[in-house]
Amino acid sequence: QVQLVESGGGLGQPGGSLRLSCATSRVISITAMGWYRQAPGKERELVARITNGGSTNYADSVKGRFTISGDNAKNTVFLQMNSLKPEDTAVYYCHVDRAWPYKDYWGEGTLVTVSS
Repeated sequence: QVQLVESGGGLGQPGGSLRLSCATSRVISITAMGWYRQAPGKERELVARITNGGSTNYADSVKGRFTISGDNAKNTVFLQMNSLKPEDTAVYYCHVDRAWPYKDYWGEGTLVTVSS
């Protein structure tokens, strides 16, 4: 069984920065890794995703502020969050797509609160 270990959440100030990290409990063949978030009363949404080829995509709301990066060989993914806004407050979930046979995995989530 593969587990995702997330770290880096917490309290950030408006305009500040936080960095999230995620790693798998053992190395597997991955097609993509990403971060989703769910704010209170809202549906879970994609924040950013990176494929094993290095292609990235971002939610419009975080473009230019957040940067996703990763090491496919180590099964690690990072989310650098800059210029934080109160509306970034949410539980952030790491997500991984295994190559074959296909299966996806979710982390337990890490809370990010943006407040002064």
